Amino acid sequence: MIFNDYDWFVTRLKNIPTTNKLLAEIRNECVGLKGRGKEAVTDENRRKIIDIITKYEQQSYVDYITLSASLMFSGKYATNYEDFIKEKFYNNVKMSDYNADGYLAGVEVEHLDYKLLFSLYKHLPNVCFVLDPPYLSTDCTSYKSSWRLKDYLDVLLTLQGTSYFYFTSNKTSIVELCQWLAMHPNLENPLRDAQLREVTVSVNKDSKYRDMMFYRNKQI
Repeated sequence: MIFNDYDWFVTRLKNIPTTNKLLAEIRNECVGLKGRGKEAVTDENRRKIIDIITKYEQQSYVDYITLSASLMFSGKYATNYEDFIKEKFYNNVKMSDYNADGYLAGVEVEHLDYKLLFSLYKHLPNVCFVLDPPYLSTDCTSYKSSWRLKDYLDVLLTLQGTSYFYFTSNKTSIVELCQWLAMHPNLENPLRDAQLREVTVSVNKDSKYRDMMFYRNKQI
């Protein structure tokens, strides 16, 4: 069995003892806090927690993704110190230690672009691919690489003529897209030869998006 660990999850596994020590110190600062998982920690506790995180950031190692699950609102993540300390903290601290003994026993670990790994194994007999890409329309903060619509669609190329397990969600609309494409097999790119104009719009200091307008004068 081969595990393609493009985001170096193994580094987080190797540092579980350090993560457990960090969480133990933070857990002590959360003793007695009310509203577990619902109420934000007090400003005083937050300052003490940041001091603990800063110490580990400077002297050891911090697994910010795992730490996010213990201190941030459900489903929210940060991947570095600067982003993490900007967030509001909640007392969701795990009450027991993590243990991953034997988790990857018998597994060969690679750290490759999935397209390269796929090209190495797609022609071999009795190969089954397990595909679990980030879900379209969901938060991909915890992944090393950014995912655009093209990247989600490129994953579908690995499903052609292969044995596979493919994971997705009803939030992605990927299934509906595949069904729609099957109904229009001769469709050309509707934006071909169109011109593009765009403007950047600021929602607030942390949020921006691009308004895009395509136009084409189709001569009849």
